[in-house]
Amino acid sequence: MQYAPASDRTVTVCEVGPRDGLQMARRTLPPATRLAWIHQLAAAGLREIEVGSFVSPRLVPQMADTADVVRGALRIDGLTVCALAANLKGAIAAHEAGAHVLAIPISASDTHSRANVNKGTDAQVAMVADIVDWVRAQSRPMRIDAAVATAFGCSMEGEVSTVRVAAVARALADTGVDEIALADTVGYAHPAGIRAAVRATQDAVGTRLRKLHLHDTMGLGLANVLAGLDEGIRSFDSCLAGLGGCPFAPGASGNVVTEDLVFMLHGMGYATGIDLPQLLAARALLAEALPEETLRSGVAAAGIPKTYRPPRAAVPA
Repeated sequence: MQYAPASDRTVTVCEVGPRDGLQMARRTLPPATRLAWIHQLAAAGLREIEVGSFVSPRLVPQMADTADVVRGALRIDGLTVCALAANLKGAIAAHEAGAHVLAIPISASDTHSRANVNKGTDAQVAMVADIVDWVRAQSRPMRIDAAVATAFGCSMEGEVSTVRVAAVARALADTGVDEIALADTVGYAHPAGIRAAVRATQDAVGTRLRKLHLHDTMGLGLANVLAGLDEGIRSFDSCLAGLGGCPFAPGASGNVVTEDLVFMLHGMGYATGIDLPQLLAARALLAEALPEETLRSGVAAAGIPKTYRPPRAAVPA
């Protein structure tokens, strides 16, 4: 069942590098450097960026000072500032910092949920309901996105059924969250699995399923994007240079590469609003700030082909 119109040729790319991309990095970047990167990403046309997470700096030191990063990012005109939180304390901190969007991970794998947030899946869903109630009681609105993690498999439990994924998504919809994403936390997804999980979840929650968060562990990230597009998904998370991974999911590795994703989407005629040359230029800051990390991208390695032409509406004048 396809819910997005087939004629919809606009795709939202949400850059998660400043959060997912950095949480596995071997060094911690100061807020000023993180903000410089976010400014470059916004200058390249990205309009939705996950700038950090409100989690324990003891467990994820790379995310220390995220409140300062959020406040700095809010000064960028036209940018939707997203932040991740895994509990009510983090959600309150994200709201107080001024984030426009709160992303909450809820694992379909109970084992991963306990490793990630020290709660089983059912308890985590109940906590999401508490977060929704708290946010709705505040005077300033904040969009609440829930991501069903390990939706395509778990490195600890193995297969996660589409029935389970759809049931978790339905429970999250019942809490009142605004949008739902399916996350391939460990990168085990393949196109057939994408189609099956998306269809089952659409049947359960309809158009509230808006996004896919895909990793490229097995080299299938872009193939999985194509499967998502075929099923009507028009919003995808990705990370500049393909950084990222989950510190609480053994074997998880980098995200879908933003540069390669944008190149593919533009070649297929989808508008993203992103300037590909400027996006590639933003890699220079990462190369200098994170010399120990491997920066991936076929487009960056080969260069932008002379045949490349962005969609007419892709880059605002």
